[in-house]
Amino acid sequence: MIAAALQVLATAALGAVSGMFGGLFGIGGGVLSIPLLGMVFGLEQQAAQGTTLIMVVPNVLFGFWRYRQRFGVDLRLAAVIAGSALISTYPTARFATGLDPHILRLAFAPFLAGLASFLAYRTWRDAPTAAARPPFAWGWTAIVGLAGGVVSGLFGVGGAFIAPPMLTAFFGLRQVEAQGLALALVCPGTVVALAAYAGAGQVDWGLGIPLALGGIAAISTGVAIAHRLPERRLRLGFCALLLLTAILLAAHG
Repeated sequence: MIAAALQVLATAALGAVSGMFGGLFGIGGGVLSIPLLGMVFGLEQQAAQGTTLIMVVPNVLFGFWRYRQRFGVDLRLAAVIAGSALISTYPTARFATGLDPHILRLAFAPFLAGLASFLAYRTWRDAPTAAARPPFAWGWTAIVGLAGGVVSGLFGVGGAFIAPPMLTAFFGLRQVEAQGLALALVCPGTVVALAAYAGAGQVDWGLGIPLALGGIAAISTGVAIAHRLPERRLRLGFCALLLLTAILLAAHG
């Protein structure tokens, strides 16, 4: 009984930490909980991804609402990104449930490390923002949604990582605006992905529910911190989170 209660408290605490970082960087919070669920609770990669989605679904919905309140989010762009992500998320998630968990984990780590390196390079060299040159038309954001849907289905939460770099580089958005739209991308996709993982028996509801409660309690704190951080520092913090997660995945793999 005591052991079960401690497990619930530990899982809720993990959800709170994940939710705070999810609100800060607009990623739903799953990036930290996936490797930690594997390391602490011994879940296989697919089960960790599926269980994390229980937390990510309410986190992204609440986080998107909070970002829209604080920073404003273009609902036209949000609809295009979310709709196109739906097309690619489910088939990719079904495919991912049949992959070798060790290979999937080791594939996720270099993906995150490479993305962190790309974003850090762009930030440090102070490349001209897309706002200073003709941005792509808003309809092209459908490509961002399709790519994000593939990554979300494959890795459980990864779609929110690729959207901000693409939106700031090619569409002239600020980091906080891009993070809000990244949450729009994963809002419908996470529901679809959760259904796919649950259908494959890769979800632990006993761990996922306290994880979700902790995340919901802390996500507003992360959004409030993002509101106060300078653009450059927010981008570098985003890179650091990606790199930390890649290290955790590689160490567990």
